[in-house]
Amino acid sequence: MVVPLLVIGCLCVYGRWRSGLFVFTVTVIANLVVLLPLKQLADRPRPPHPWVLVSDGSYPSGQVFSAVTLVVSVAVVVFPPRARRWWWAFGASYVLAMMGSRTWLHAQWLSDTFAGVLVGAGTCLVLWRAFAPLLETESERMASNSLWL
Repeated sequence: MVVPLLVIGCLCVYGRWRSGLFVFTVTVIANLVVLLPLKQLADRPRPPHPWVLVSDGSYPSGQVFSAVTLVVSVAVVVFPPRARRWWWAFGASYVLAMMGSRTWLHAQWLSDTFAGVLVGAGTCLVLWRAFAPLLETESERMASNSLWL
């Protein structure tokens, strides 16, 4: 939660509250509204003898969900479309490392991590579409140098 809150704070300092609202919704609110109910609904047990302290509910992976939502939301609000390809490569390696880590630590099954990717990406795409008018307004204001008006 620290990195998304830092991103939100930086966006708000620069007058980009619409982008900050998008990042907050994708990384914090979606975790509460989408991920936690899915975990309760599935109620899948974790692998035996995890190497780290874990809570109940293995499916879908909350850490992978959070990694995906962070990567996508930062791509949307920080990088212009042409510069995103480098961010996507970094983000994919970060998400794969998170998936591998959660599986290696016996904290989640591999299928749980794949579900975290799919649920996170789907949630981000739906919210990106919902926030498109606000983000477009903000980009037009940035282009005209009138963010604070």
